[in-house]
Amino acid sequence: MDTLTMFLIGAGLLLAVLLVVYINGYNKLYRFRNAADAELGQIRVAMKKRLDMIEQLLGAVKGYTKFEREVFERVAELRAKIVTAGPSDLEKIESESRSLFGSIRAVAEAYPDLKASTTVTKLMDAVISVEDEIARQRYTYNNVVQELNTMVDTIPTNFIASSISIKKLDYLRFEENLEKAPEIKGIGQN
Repeated sequence: MDTLTMFLIGAGLLLAVLLVVYINGYNKLYRFRNAADAELGQIRVAMKKRLDMIEQLLGAVKGYTKFEREVFERVAELRAKIVTAGPSDLEKIESESRSLFGSIRAVAEAYPDLKASTTVTKLMDAVISVEDEIARQRYTYNNVVQELNTMVDTIPTNFIASSISIKKLDYLRFEENLEKAPEIKGIGQN
C-alpha cells in the first residue's frame, strides 16, 4: 500500500470515529433533554392536582374563615399558569401554593371540630402525599438536569450541544419548609 491509500484509510477511520462520537453525544443530549421535559410535565401535573385539592380544602374550611373570591381566583390563576411554566415560574407557583396550604393547615389547627373532620383530614393527607410525589419528581428532574448540564459543559459533548443549540437547564429549587404558615392576604378569621 502506498502512503496516499494509507492516509485515506486513516482519514476515513478517523471520520467514522468522529461521526460515531457525534451521533452518540447528540443522542445522549436529546435523551436527557427529553427526559427533563417529561419530568417537568409530571411535576406540572402533580402541582395542578395539588392546587385542585387545595381548592377543595378551601371549600371545606370556608365556613370557618372568611375566604374572599380573590383567593379562589388566585388558585385558578396558578392552575392555569402551570401548563406553560418553566422552572423559575414553577418555583413561584410552588411557593404560593405552599403558602395557601400552610394557611389552610393553620385554620384546621385552630378549630378542633374542623381538624377532626374526615373530609378535611383526607384532603390534607392527599395534599401532603402529592407534595411527596412532587419532591420525588423534582429530585429526578434535577438529576437529569445535572447530567445534561455536565454534558453541555464537558468535551466533546459541549461542541455538539453548541452546534445544535442545546443549553444548560435550570434546577428546580422548591422551598421545603412547611412548618411556618405564611400569611395570605384575603384569608382571615371571622
